[in-house]
Amino acid sequence: MAKKENSGFTKTIKEGAAKAPEKVSSAVKTAVKTAAEEQKRISQWTKPQKRSFVLFALLMFLVMVLVAVAVFFFTLRGEERTMVPDVRRMDLADALVKMQERELYPRITLRFTDNPLDRNLVLDQSPPPGSIVKAGRRINLVVSKGAVLDKIEDYTGRNIDDVRLYLQGLSTSTNTLVSIREPPMYIFDNSAPGTILEQNPKAGTEISAPTVLDLVVSKGPEVKEIHMPSLIGLSLREMASKAATTPLVFRYTMRAAHENENPGTVVEQSAEADATLKQMETVQVTIASPAARKGYTAGIFEYTLPEYPYAVPVELVVIAPGGTRSSIYSVKHPGGTFSAPFFVQDGSVLVLMVSGAEVTRKEVK
Repeated sequence: MAKKENSGFTKTIKEGAAKAPEKVSSAVKTAVKTAAEEQKRISQWTKPQKRSFVLFALLMFLVMVLVAVAVFFFTLRGEERTMVPDVRRMDLADALVKMQERELYPRITLRFTDNPLDRNLVLDQSPPPGSIVKAGRRINLVVSKGAVLDKIEDYTGRNIDDVRLYLQGLSTSTNTLVSIREPPMYIFDNSAPGTILEQNPKAGTEISAPTVLDLVVSKGPEVKEIHMPSLIGLSLREMASKAATTPLVFRYTMRAAHENENPGTVVEQSAEADATLKQMETVQVTIASPAARKGYTAGIFEYTLPEYPYAVPVELVVIAPGGTRSSIYSVKHPGGTFSAPFFVQDGSVLVLMVSGAEVTRKEVK
């Protein structure tokens, strides 16, 4: 039985082998026929068709070359490199913008300094400015937190002008943390005008950044009635002395002396003697010109001051040609038009002082 099956299988193989050359020959013939037909079809193309085919083939070749070159350089290109900018002494916000422009990222370290003005400033950086690094690198920044904690002083009871000068003197140091909010709040009080009554923050408050003081300041006692003194007949020196002790504003004019009038004295006043006036009310005073004297000049010094919340010290000083300095008129004045009579040597300089500070000066010719 087995012998019959083997003989049948062998017979099938022999028959397939006999037919194989015929199948191969048939396939070859088909391929040759197809190639011949394709060659015949191509040979029938017109010249424009052949030219288009060649151009298309060249274009495809160039595209493949460009793609290959681009991929090659892309794979070879490393991370971009950039220069570290100098951000020292810059505000932190500005420094961050500068770093972002270079695709760099900060790592921030905070610390206190002695100067309150250093708050939020970049003190140091690493790597240093000018270093070439890869984009995306972390840059170490040391940033100031401001001054070490300080305390508010007690300013109550002190004159506000003195405190202003004191704080201005500290402005050149590295420990200045306090300034005054302008204008302060002024109220009537029995304390001397300009006295600080209250402050906020309170004395002893710890601070670590520039702080603005809110102050309540005395305007002096509430307005009271003044009895008008008699000024007629007073000399320039006597008039200056009376003005210094009377809480009124005197505004002066000067004219030639009339008959029976003494030169260089007060001859008219706008308010009668013993009249009741309000504190710092304005009174017009007329003075007869002093007798002429060679090398001397008489007149009225006038200047417009700012309006003040309370009467401040105003003084008219004369500097003689020889350099001698003396005060000829000193009063408390609320601001506005200031005037004062003078009779001084030619070439003298009149200097107007407000709260001890020079405001203006004028040479007498």
